Amino acid sequence: MIDASPLSLVFLLVAGLLSGGINAVAGGGSLLLFPALLAVGFPPLAANVTNSVAQWPGYLGIVVGARHDLRGQRRRILATSVVAVVGSALGCVLLLVLPSSVFNTVVPVLVLLASAVMGLGPWLRRWIGTPEADAPDRNAALLPAVFVGAVYGGYFGGALGVILIATLSLCAHDGLVRLNALKGLLSLVIATVSAAIFAFGAPVSWFSVALLAPTTLLGGFLGAKLARRLPANTLRWVVVLLGFGVGIALLFA
Repeated sequence: MIDASPLSLVFLLVAGLLSGGINAVAGGGSLLLFPALLAVGFPPLAANVTNSVAQWPGYLGIVVGARHDLRGQRRRILATSVVAVVGSALGCVLLLVLPSSVFNTVVPVLVLLASAVMGLGPWLRRWIGTPEADAPDRNAALLPAVFVGAVYGGYFGGALGVILIATLSLCAHDGLVRLNALKGLLSLVIATVSAAIFAFGAPVSWFSVALLAPTTLLGGFLGAKLARRLPANTLRWVVVLLGFGVGIALLFA
């Protein structure tokens, strides 16, 4: 049974604000809002689709806040956005077509995997090195990798931003600030496709979406403004530990 008490509503509002900010600064905000929805009584599938739709305004806030860093990336944006649309649509269809028992079995593994990827983010970036702005993108690897990431985003989406920034850092040669802005745009594309599909065939809690949308939007906008200044390590590890805790709890639920 879903808890609609005033305390639970405030809890969700705070979770939405933090989720939007974390997505902009470090990625992985979905791993905060997803367990918050579980905590107030949502079943895993309903929590997942509600989380996916509620994140959309936050991604819009990221794009608005980081729009100046998207300049000069038109060709890269067009190519990656097309494959993101196709991949996210496939992920959404898989979520709706496959039995809910498959999602309940797979989601703990996805949460743990996403948490591990987020935790390894700093080491992965050091291994990748500093991107070179004058080198060509590795499109032969970039576009398939974005496609796979979009399928994941349409199906689950937890730590999608972490997966996308790792992919872009490996395959697209540009500064991390500019790639982080592109990550936000691709997240918005994937969330838009997911919201459109889930609106017709998934158990979305539209009351929760309406409640959370302003907070994720504000959090995403403010987080994008702070992304260049705010140390993300503490924030990252809070989300990682929370993700591992949720994943382990779901494994034994």
